[in-house]
Amino acid sequence: MMDFLTTNGSELLFKIGEHFYISILALTLGVLVAVPLGIILTRFKRHSGPIISFVSILQTIPSLALLALMIPLFGIGKLPAIIALFIYSLLPILRNTFIGVSNVADTIVDSAKGMGMTENQIIIKVKVPLAAPVIMSGIRLAGVYVIAWATLASYIGAGGLGDYIFNGLNVYDQEMIFWGTIPVTLLALLADFLLGKLEKVLSPQTTTAKGGE
Repeated sequence: MMDFLTTNGSELLFKIGEHFYISILALTLGVLVAVPLGIILTRFKRHSGPIISFVSILQTIPSLALLALMIPLFGIGKLPAIIALFIYSLLPILRNTFIGVSNVADTIVDSAKGMGMTENQIIIKVKVPLAAPVIMSGIRLAGVYVIAWATLASYIGAGGLGDYIFNGLNVYDQEMIFWGTIPVTLLALLADFLLGKLEKVLSPQTTTAKGGE
């Protein structure tokens, strides 16, 4: 297996870079759309059910079928793959944002109102920071999903580590399959770890008074 790495090391790094680029762009788009939408839906809860249900339906479309549907609209390559992965990233981020912001305690909201905060200030300065751990858990889940599903993007010419996996399956080359699979797993674990660190940074710090002090 080390012979494969020696011969194809530079190409492997390029494939890892492609895979990371596709995944991070799709996840970033998902965050930019789903987090604001989830916050907006907490203001219009009557419409939240149908919208979240629609996004849930999109999630049930088989990955290869969704990629195939992208081809007539966007051709082949990275663009349709990014759009398909973006669609898959929406549900966990949207749902967690909606739940996290909705579940902020009424007493905290009332206190903020008593301090003279406007509704927008309450959302930005109170609800979103308190909901950050729940929102970030949705982003972490979406990140792992997107990195895993990005392997299928090679079917429509998007590149990435899926090229090694599917080419290896076609020619029964276990080394290619191995060097395609292991980096995907490591990327997913790394993304989960880094997003977990970011979650701790964004989570509000609370202190508890010790008895007798």
